Amino acid sequence: MGDAVRVFDGMPRRDRVAWSTMVAGFVSAGRPVEALGMYRRMREDGLDGDEVVMVGVVQACAATGDAQMGASVHGYILRHGMRMDVVVTTSLVDMYAKNGRFDVARQVFRMMPYRNAVSWSALISGFVQNGHADEALDLFRELSTSGLQPDSGAHVSALLACADMGLLKLGKSIHGFILRRLELNCILGTSILDMYSKCGSLKSAQKLFDRVSSRDLVLWNAMIACCGTHGRGHDALALFQELNKTGINPDHATFASLLSALSHSGLVEEGKFWFDRMGKKFGIEPAEKHYVCIIDLLARSGLVEEANDLLASMQTEPTIAVWVALLSGCLNNKKLELGENIAEKILEFQPEDVGVLALVSNLYAAAKKWDKVREARKLMKDSSSKKVPGYSLVEVRGMRHMFVMEDQSHPQLQEILKIVAKLDSEMRKMGYVPRTEFVYHDLEEGVKEQLLSYHSERLAIAFGLLNTSPGTRLLIIKNLRVCGNCHDAIKYISKIVDREIVVRDAKRFHHFKDGACSCGDYW
Repeated sequence: MGDAVRVFDGMPRRDRVAWSTMVAGFVSAGRPVEALGMYRRMREDGLDGDEVVMVGVVQACAATGDAQMGASVHGYILRHGMRMDVVVTTSLVDMYAKNGRFDVARQVFRMMPYRNAVSWSALISGFVQNGHADEALDLFRELSTSGLQPDSGAHVSALLACADMGLLKLGKSIHGFILRRLELNCILGTSILDMYSKCGSLKSAQKLFDRVSSRDLVLWNAMIACCGTHGRGHDALALFQELNKTGINPDHATFASLLSALSHSGLVEEGKFWFDRMGKKFGIEPAEKHYVCIIDLLARSGLVEEANDLLASMQTEPTIAVWVALLSGCLNNKKLELGENIAEKILEFQPEDVGVLALVSNLYAAAKKWDKVREARKLMKDSSSKKVPGYSLVEVRGMRHMFVMEDQSHPQLQEILKIVAKLDSEMRKMGYVPRTEFVYHDLEEGVKEQLLSYHSERLAIAFGLLNTSPGTRLLIIKNLRVCGNCHDAIKYISKIVDREIVVRDAKRFHHFKDGACSCGDYW
């Protein structure tokens, strides 16, 4: 764009075509802020925009998240009587949907006299990107019955929605449609691989990867990340070394996936080696995400002081994410004195994220600093961000069921609680002892034990056992990390019921079978 800007600035007179070209060029180059700046300069120069210019401006508003300016541009288009053709309206739908203005996006979409596959794809994509996977899939189904064939963008969004919700059966169906009707490219291949990975089917992800003959870096990165989240650190490293033989250069994302994979598997020496080599051999300076991975690896492996020293050696000021990785390691390894110092550092950032504040509160609770716990919980209560309660999802006969801790609302509650109690009794006979240190409240031991029994994943597993045939694999999806007590309990449960129980928590997968977990009790 540098040469284009120099030519443009040297023009004695600039017509609307020249301005339009510059706006579109900056949008295509991924520089939306400069595209909007160019539009403002055009207006200051006394020129009005036409449909072509306004499409570029709306796309820039979508990329920057400036819904207010996007709405202003929409008003400008209407006031000036511009043609609301499919290109203009699709860009508006995309802008509103990406900025979470779903009511307006739907309204513009429904008013379109003609909708093409791209219009549908824009709306579906916006819902997925903003965490509304259910609505996205409803729209995808509506598109599929509308007479139009969904394009690759709509399929990518639908696969992302399936991945988010763990809908393996629907994801497989979409994969089958793609194989029958579309050409499998790297973008679709990566989306299918990601879906299988997040639905707990590592074998299917590997098969898909093996079938793609021409792999780009994004697909390699996705497969390395897939191995990592499933606790296959050695496989991730082998893939990385295979990638190096192809002539494709790894990037920042490659090393983030690799270091995360090594962290999940506790491969300390390998992690330290490649963290050092990424700069020396590949010329990639570690960014925040790389420091988070390596500090998490060191701290989680018990090398808390070494992790702290590495943090202190950073050339840039550590971000809150780096401090949180270290605090988590302090809590897991009972390095409470250092943890308290780090908690104070984190509070200096005045965090609004209730998840971060909950971690600080748990650290203070482990140290039995109940006054500090109350202060942290007050900050959580006063936080402007909403706390999402911990929940677990399980799919049975095509229907998803959500459970939260001490859930009293489910119609099968009494049967679920009977199974929980029966399993608890059998587990204790086998040697299970509730780990009440994972209840971060000042309560009696008996109350703590009862609370542990009613964690959301325990309820979801009981429901799954109640409503599926013996031997059926259960997939539980959690929005938080599994606690140490539930991890122990699910190992016992998998042995008792003779089933594989797969848990996808906020960080990784745990495959429980025959009383053991794929993570090797390291997570």
